[in-house]
Amino acid sequence: MTPYYVDADAGITIYHARCEDVLPSIDPADVGLLLTDPPYGIGYVVARQLVGVGNRRVWMGGGDPVIGDDAPFDPTPLMVFPRVVLWGANNYADRLPSSAGWIVWDKTGGGRGPNNTFADVELAWSNVVSSPVIFRHLWKGLVRDSEAGQKVKHPTQKPVTLMRWIVDRWTEPGDLVLDPYMGSGPVARACADLGRRYIGIELVEAYCDVAVSRLSQQTLDFGGDA
Repeated sequence: MTPYYVDADAGITIYHARCEDVLPSIDPADVGLLLTDPPYGIGYVVARQLVGVGNRRVWMGGGDPVIGDDAPFDPTPLMVFPRVVLWGANNYADRLPSSAGWIVWDKTGGGRGPNNTFADVELAWSNVVSSPVIFRHLWKGLVRDSEAGQKVKHPTQKPVTLMRWIVDRWTEPGDLVLDPYMGSGPVARACADLGRRYIGIELVEAYCDVAVSRLSQQTLDFGGDA
């Protein structure tokens, strides 16, 4: 399959494709970490719970629902990779192996954020740690510790700062990071900043373009926006 974007010097490759079509060509032994934010199946769950009230959850920004979010997410194809971090896994934990190593992102920044309808935390399943760990970074609506004032690029966008923290902590320079559900590319940008090789896969071409644009931006200090 022909990549959508390649930066051979940085070791970064992006595919505009279904991850099911690309993953079989990747040797799990070559991957230092699979880090991704897949569709959670939230639309499917909410549709079942809110029939007659509002038949699905719609992104606050008014965009289209995430592709694949209208059915339960099956993480099985990703579990062939030895080291994995999966965001939103509390929504499909019954389809994952038991793990004590959850990653907790405190979106209130330690209680500094506003008390609004946005979730206070987001959770990632992992097999890279043996006990829960927490990362505090304020990111609630327009109130953010990073990327403040920037337009939200994806309905379930995560901050580059969060992805840098994970990549820096659980990979080494030169490792290959695999992201089968790339979205707008925060993991790609984190890998570019930290000198990790990267393979990203994304079904929506517009998000591929956003990720490529983010990669073309000048690398900023880790405390800054990206």
